[in-house]
Amino acid sequence: MSITLSAYLETLDEDIPPTELSPALLALWWAGKKDWKEAHRLTQAHEGEADSDWVHAWLHRQEDDIPNARYWYRRAHRTMQHGDLQTEWRAIVTSLLAGSGY
Repeated sequence: MSITLSAYLETLDEDIPPTELSPALLALWWAGKKDWKEAHRLTQAHEGEADSDWVHAWLHRQEDDIPNARYWYRRAHRTMQHGDLQTEWRAIVTSLLAGSGY
């Protein structure tokens, strides 16, 4: 199954996430719904998976916990961004959709 960014964004209007999402995309879905705790719980459950560690980094950047964010960006082998959080959220979603076969 293939899902576009546009289709992914449309699912944010639903109460329940799509069942076919990877753990990292599911965490981003919850973050998109403004449920930081659920998004964080999911990334913690998949600690050590590069995509989840990347989302984990973004979540800590979102809460302005920069030292913790830096740690998770390093674990994910990603560079910490300094721009708009929503722009980075979309970039991560786009990258994960492209790289995960969705």
